[in-house]
Amino acid sequence: MATIKDVAARAGVGLGTASRVLNGSTQTSPSSRERVLAAAAELGYVAHGPARALRRTRTDALGLLVSDIRNPFFSELAHAAEQEARAHGYAVLLANANEDERQADDVLRTFASQRIDGLMLSPQGPATPQLASLVERDVPIVLLNRRIEGVDLPFFGTDNEQGVGLVLDHLQRRGHRDVAYVGGTPTMSTGVERARAYLGGRAAHGISTDDALVEAGDFQTEGAAAAMLRILDRGVHPSAVFGANGATTVGVLRALRERLGADAAAAIEVVSFDDFDWFAYASPAITAVRNDASAIGRAAVQGVLALLRGEPAESVRVATTLVDRSGH
Repeated sequence: MATIKDVAARAGVGLGTASRVLNGSTQTSPSSRERVLAAAAELGYVAHGPARALRRTRTDALGLLVSDIRNPFFSELAHAAEQEARAHGYAVLLANANEDERQADDVLRTFASQRIDGLMLSPQGPATPQLASLVERDVPIVLLNRRIEGVDLPFFGTDNEQGVGLVLDHLQRRGHRDVAYVGGTPTMSTGVERARAYLGGRAAHGISTDDALVEAGDFQTEGAAAAMLRILDRGVHPSAVFGANGATTVGVLRALRERLGADAAAAIEVVSFDDFDWFAYASPAITAVRNDASAIGRAAVQGVLALLRGEPAESVRVATTLVDRSGH
């Protein structure tokens, strides 16, 4: 008799994806669903009835795990998500991963013990055993602003390619050629997508393709400052620097001022992916890509609630805007 592992292998999907499809979950893409159902039919797979009949007790609580609550993007997202969930009669259990995979897994273990009805997750890296366990239990899960390679779950986040395109257009209009780029964690989907969009668009926008101007950070201030110093140590002289998120931009600013002095640092235009309120009052003011974190938070809650109703949740990429402060 065929097993679920046989079905997954025939369909070319992971065991978790096969399990969700065969248990009636909507947390899969249409193509994955078609392949799994076709494989099950070909193999004559029959689901185990008693196992499928197991139901979880509702708690009217949703888990929300953000990467770093100190980041204004995530605090704004969390506030919007909490308000949206409350409007639908759900409480939100908020937790902070602090950009740490182990801490994130500890939180997921706690959420599992609380028997949350659904989960909104900003992942710190690859899928962990605890996340796989929640997926196997068919807990409705959506991803926030970061994807996990090989995990087929609805995604709600920023349109990174569109946002980087706004920055490239701005740098071109400003006549910059020697632009330094301090990226994010290279194993994280956000860092990968933003770096790919920037590096792939440099030449078309008249920006130098010298990789001495490029360095990966870790989406945090300390790591970004160290990355900016490594760029400067190569003897390059950028006229502008693009920071891959708000915390990265803060690290860039600190490194430039510590190494070059306030006057020389002020002559270098700094552009940020993510906008902090105080960027408008910096000297000089900082042009920034503004994410609609509130829209992402609200959409994520709506996605989880759709899954709880047994409906599909379509992934959403939210467009960004550019706040041009170069004339300030």
